[in-house]
Amino acid sequence: MKKRADVIIVGTGAAGLFCALHLPKDKQVKLITKSAADQSDSFLAQGGICVLKNEDDYDSFFDDTMKAGHYENDADSVHTMISESPEIIRDLIACGVTFEREEGRLVYTMEGAHSVPRILYHEDLTGKEITGKLLAEARKRDNISIQEDTTMVDLVCSGDACTGILTADKDGAINLWEADAVVLATGGLGGLYEHSTNFRHLTGDAIAIALKHQIDVENLDYVQIHPTTLYSTKPGRRFLISESVRGEGAVLYNRGMERFVDELLPRDVLTEAIRRQMKADRRDFVWLSMQHLGKEVIQKRFPNIYRHCLAEGFDVTEECIPVTPAQHYLMGGIKVDLDSATSMERLYAIGETSCNRVHGANRLASNSLLESLVFAKRAAKHITDQAVPSGTSLPEVDFSDYSDLVQLQETYKRLVINEIEGNIDNERLCNAEAEY
Repeated sequence: MKKRADVIIVGTGAAGLFCALHLPKDKQVKLITKSAADQSDSFLAQGGICVLKNEDDYDSFFDDTMKAGHYENDADSVHTMISESPEIIRDLIACGVTFEREEGRLVYTMEGAHSVPRILYHEDLTGKEITGKLLAEARKRDNISIQEDTTMVDLVCSGDACTGILTADKDGAINLWEADAVVLATGGLGGLYEHSTNFRHLTGDAIAIALKHQIDVENLDYVQIHPTTLYSTKPGRRFLISESVRGEGAVLYNRGMERFVDELLPRDVLTEAIRRQMKADRRDFVWLSMQHLGKEVIQKRFPNIYRHCLAEGFDVTEECIPVTPAQHYLMGGIKVDLDSATSMERLYAIGETSCNRVHGANRLASNSLLESLVFAKRAAKHITDQAVPSGTSLPEVDFSDYSDLVQLQETYKRLVINEIEGNIDNERLCNAEAEY
């Protein structure tokens, strides 16, 4: 069946929703998502969102981002993200997002590899607070509609331009969507890994489809490991123990209950240290202690972590918890410019599925939400400013090519895995377990 929207956005995380909300209200916007609308990694972000709190912090913010990224960052992208961050925070507050305040003033916290506190937060559920409010706002808009349980299976292209997408609903029915612009906001690829903090359905579909169509991608082997996730032998997603816990003073201990590392090192460096210690201890985890922060502080600052650990049998106000590294974030992705435009006309990519090289080879903590929102808004502006050629004809599509969705998904997964493995040339930067 053929359907139409002015703009199609694939993904309902923070990036996709923010882009939709910044498109003109006279454009019909269709958001599709592979699962439920609130099942994106944006909802899982615990720590917070960075912001340029004053001009005096610009150089430090810039340097911290570049240093964490091993100076493989694109300086123009980093400048854009930092410079536009105050505007993004104002937009979020206008959408009803609340951040921690004291006597009416915003409170800033500290995380690993930051020189100063510059991170706004909402308890330990900042991603849920931001993305939930954006989702609620999108559902109010008459020009925005959301279709859940719908998987993008391919792009539709006319010449060098993207003119739509093919989707499969939960019953396997294939639909052709025509659009003036398509925005890929499908998140990361943690679902490819055995141990990941990501939702399992996030398997890099958009990246695979980009590879299929020879759309430029970049640095797919730059996979970040989060150093502290709650150790478990249960199958499924790993529960993140936020960077903010260590930023507030939590410490790491080895088997002998001795502190062995500076907890505020960049994520990749800390991950290496933890792995070395686990090998020396002959254990699959190390200990994280936060009980010295005090019960009142823990329950106020980290209520979600407290509740989850308690449900798993650990009272973090009284005992250490076992933590271990797990796949967390992709710094590479579909290559885009400062307006989030890809190498294919009328096709954009935003959020974790894109690569504008803000993060370089290793993402600085709490830059992910900010980067996603800055470049999602820029994508919306670019789409709005572009004149789309009229009368573009859609190609004929053989729907039978997509009849076996299970096999198609497996093909796409293998395409991405092969690309990652074929490009790994630096074990230090690409230390994700090869357990797909």
